[in-house]
Amino acid sequence: MSAPSKAGGKTIENKRQLVEYFESACKPASEWRLGTEHEKFVFRLEDLRPIPYEGERGINAFLGELMRFGWESIEEDGKRIALGSGGCNITLEPGGQLELAGEPLENVHQVCNEVHTHLHQVKTVAAEMDLGLIGLGFNPKWKREDIPWMPKQRYQIMRNYMPKVGTLGLDMMLRTTTVQVNIDYGSEADMVKKFRVGLALQPIATALFANSPFTEGKPNGFLSYRSQIWTDTDNNRAGMLPFVFESGMGFERYVDYALDVPSLSFRDFLKGELKILPGELPTLGDWDAHLTTIFPEVRLKKFMEMRGADGGPWRRLCAFPALWAGLCYDASALDAAWELVADWSEQERDALRAAVPRSGLETQLRGHKLQHYARDVVAIAQEGLAKRAYRDSAGEDERQFVERLAEIAETGRTPAQELLEHYQGSWNESVDPVFSEYAY
Repeated sequence: MSAPSKAGGKTIENKRQLVEYFESACKPASEWRLGTEHEKFVFRLEDLRPIPYEGERGINAFLGELMRFGWESIEEDGKRIALGSGGCNITLEPGGQLELAGEPLENVHQVCNEVHTHLHQVKTVAAEMDLGLIGLGFNPKWKREDIPWMPKQRYQIMRNYMPKVGTLGLDMMLRTTTVQVNIDYGSEADMVKKFRVGLALQPIATALFANSPFTEGKPNGFLSYRSQIWTDTDNNRAGMLPFVFESGMGFERYVDYALDVPSLSFRDFLKGELKILPGELPTLGDWDAHLTTIFPEVRLKKFMEMRGADGGPWRRLCAFPALWAGLCYDASALDAAWELVADWSEQERDALRAAVPRSGLETQLRGHKLQHYARDVVAIAQEGLAKRAYRDSAGEDERQFVERLAEIAETGRTPAQELLEHYQGSWNESVDPVFSEYAY
């Protein structure tokens, strides 16, 4: 991870302040919002190669052209590394993947409008620069050494650190894209229930959104290779967090976990005993930055991040926040989701997490395919969305955004299997057509 942030804020003098950090984020249900983040690959149309940072058709120039839509440049060491506008940011992942970190919004209709506006902007600029954009969980064609690195100091530190803690960390950085949604919690108990439901159901979300079956031009044996990569990236800072299901789980228990995550002990920092900053105490800004260096399947900050999905096409970018809004933002739906998973054992949850990247909805649990449970999960989400009763101008509620997920759950055919069928059929064992047929 990076060295401690120089971000400001109040100096932290005791652990209680860290617990209060999370407590202060509790909100009434009327103020719960959805913040959606999604990444995409940018490539040259003539040869499908990822674009570098520099040059007339590089990512820096691309960001510069986006500024016509009202975005402001964010720089580090004199280089543009992000754009900001209101509550949104466009950021660069290590391999030049473009991410929109969206504004916290009240409903999925607004999220989908935000996604549509963003894709209109980036597609406009891409067309002028003879570039394309695509959402897939893993780069289907190019090797690690073909991917240019972006000039962020943090990424250089991670580039050196990742090979020390896993074999696939650089692939995570350079060759993956994802979609995630940030949700709010109303109380400590509400956080705990959402955390448990989120972790238990993350493998089902991974299967429903599985969209990364290719590596370097060939099938890789997985449906979500992006998800598989996280099993060998840095297991000290990723995974299923079994302590979340133990009695006594709460804000303080998560603080204890985060304090001792390698490679930087925030506990030592809190005591002024950090070797690289002897005698210095952290600020709340440092704590906020530290929490972003932890990568479990569900991550707790001043909101909760659901992190289990591959990048994908426009409609599925809207489906992911809709799924979790339906499950977590209606009390009866959350109760039903918890009832579904409450007696799953740690061994069963871990087995699902291990098997789903390869076998998707075919994965077995208690004598049933995971597809059986996925149907129930989508149905619970649909009921939750119906009760939320947010309607668009045509009178349609948010259930429309999970119709594709209902179809996937009913048929058991994941997006990755659809890609593999094309590869073995009309694509004549080439991945190149994915860059045109599935581009934004």
